[in-house]
Amino acid sequence: MGILAWILLGLLAGIIAKMVMPGKDPGGIIVTTLIGIAGGLLGGWLGKVLFDVDSVDGFFELSTWVAAIVGSLILLAAYRLLARRK
Repeated sequence: MGILAWILLGLLAGIIAKMVMPGKDPGGIIVTTLIGIAGGLLGGWLGKVLFDVDSVDGFFELSTWVAAIVGSLILLAAYRLLARRK
């Protein structure tokens, strides 16, 4: 996937993660997008390391979306915990 596809996937995964985990976040749409992009990368990496699957097959593959959303949820939860401590 190209960089623009990763950005779009990250944006959408971040929005979906935000809908799954509602609540007040310290960041806005930019932070949600960055968390989504990083979450997509994290999810793909975790899928490869833990389950030995290529979870980043293509933009329209279900495994790519699940990996990106799960990674975004992990990062969103971590971000909330860190931001709450300050």
